[in-house]
Amino acid sequence: MANPRLLILAAVAAVFLAGPAARTATAQSAAHRHIGHVADMFNGTPDNVGLLPAAQAEAEVAAAHAGYAAGSEDLAGIQRHTTHVLHAIDASTSERGPGKGYGLLRAAMGCAQHIEMAGESDDASGAVKTHATHVWTSCRNVAAWAESIVEKAAAVAAATDMAAAKALADEIAALTQSILSGTDADGNGRISWGEGEGGLEQAATHLRLMKEAEGLG
Repeated sequence: MANPRLLILAAVAAVFLAGPAARTATAQSAAHRHIGHVADMFNGTPDNVGLLPAAQAEAEVAAAHAGYAAGSEDLAGIQRHTTHVLHAIDASTSERGPGKGYGLLRAAMGCAQHIEMAGESDDASGAVKTHATHVWTSCRNVAAWAESIVEKAAAVAAATDMAAAKALADEIAALTQSILSGTDADGNGRISWGEGEGGLEQAATHLRLMKEAEGLG
């Protein structure tokens, strides 16, 4: 029977003879680790999903209730559903609500932070650096729109006039759609990842392109 210690030494020697690439093949790079936080898994999100899927889940809840608010026929209904939108945007505003408990704003900011860290990692490839900018910009757009919703929701809560509340509810509903799918801010007939345009859909597209370029599946 072969000596187990000799087998281990032989395996280690083979790795070093193969060169640096083989020694690092099983070690996850810093860039890939941060990409994983955005795409696949992040501690503290619902079910520990990636930050981008967490943001998408909250955005879908927000958009649904924004639609309910905009379609309400009384002030109380608009205010009730706007409170539900707010819970999905910022879970700290209420202990209970239809959101997932993490909050779109928190998830979007986390996406921006970790994808920026991926792009700035010493081991980031050209593809990672390029697409990190695209994902970061889209996530920052989402965070800005989410912050605008928080402000408008406060105005809805304080409203005493049905018409004013309805106008705000329509604006909130439009913002949730921008968050989900982006918006053609410059009117050129297409939605890019650029500032003021890209939303979660564009962030997801460029995150996928980044993973494909890196062979991450």
